[in-house]
Amino acid sequence: MMNVQEMVIYGVSFDVIGKQPIVLLKTMEGNKFLPIWIGHPEAAAILIKLQGTELPRPMTHDLLTSILGSFHAEVTRITVTELKESTFYATLTLNREGSEIEIDSRPSDALALAVRTEAPIFAATELINENAIEFEREVDDTEEIVESFRDFLESVSPDDFVGAEATPDEVAFAEDEGEDDEDLDDDEDDDDEDDDEDDDEQGPAR
Repeated sequence: MMNVQEMVIYGVSFDVIGKQPIVLLKTMEGNKFLPIWIGHPEAAAILIKLQGTELPRPMTHDLLTSILGSFHAEVTRITVTELKESTFYATLTLNREGSEIEIDSRPSDALALAVRTEAPIFAATELINENAIEFEREVDDTEEIVESFRDFLESVSPDDFVGAEATPDEVAFAEDEGEDDEDLDDDEDDDDEDDDEDDDEQGPAR
């Protein structure tokens, strides 16, 4: 069995060099932080739920949560398993009628489901040891965390870094994503999916 540690979503940031959102996971015990590059739609999906924003129609992850509930399946946990060739991998563990089912997933999709189902989040200990940054003391100041990540992320603005509460610009971005979701035509959807597949879940350049 894989050795794992429980994590929490500490915040969502933005890599100004790569033009891509980052979700930052923190170990429940200790002060290790693991950054995962994600796509814009998934960042919006996570922020909307963290902010408690209500949308008139369900987004994709809301729909998937409803479908799982209809089939009496429960999300028991999500696990970020490895970083391979600059791409993060995760598994989604479901329980249905006493049987566990593991499904391969992008971390961003798994995290978007976790915040909707209150499922615990884990990461492989080996992944944390190799890729996380550790602080020797409790850290409350996001400015200090961003300073420690500057070399790792190349460049990031402290104003872009958020915890459970998003900045007004990020909330507006998330709400716009929800409002515009049904207005996109099929071609735009296809382009977005292609871009996400190419860019989502990227780790640091090695």
